[in-house]
Amino acid sequence: MDKVTVLPVAQLSKKHASTPSAGSGQCSLSMTHSGAPNHKVSLFEQQVSAGFPSPADDFLKAETQLDLNEHLVKHPAATFFVRVRGDSMTGCGIYPDDILIVDRSLEAVHRKVVIAVVNGELTVKRLHKNGGKVMLLPENDSYQPILIEDEMQLEIWGVVTSVIHTV
Repeated sequence: MDKVTVLPVAQLSKKHASTPSAGSGQCSLSMTHSGAPNHKVSLFEQQVSAGFPSPADDFLKAETQLDLNEHLVKHPAATFFVRVRGDSMTGCGIYPDDILIVDRSLEAVHRKVVIAVVNGELTVKRLHKNGGKVMLLPENDSYQPILIEDEMQLEIWGVVTSVIHTV
């Protein structure tokens, strides 16, 4: 029995877009498809130093316009955004209130961070496949892995490709 299924984007209904029941490390679903208009901002030719600044870097020249959709959304028709609630994935840089960019066209393979629905509850976890067993792993030692048993329902909604958070 194949436990991992990926729904086509067209099958995302209002039922799926509602906030799921509360649980540890769940995602509060606030889905937005990436069909937003292009908003371009300046991309500076000069890179910024994360160490000591160089005296030669006295000014930055706006060389081109940057459209974040071009860099973060590879498959617009299959991409959605979801806001995170919970702290089960802090070990891989996903924090509460972050926005995840999720691509439904990518294959959910071993070690990818995925948006999954387990028995009707939405969660973000790292997919682990080994010897026919499927587990969803948290990235926080305060949480236990979810072993997917035969009687459980699992749907993979997509693969997380990027995380947006404030600093």
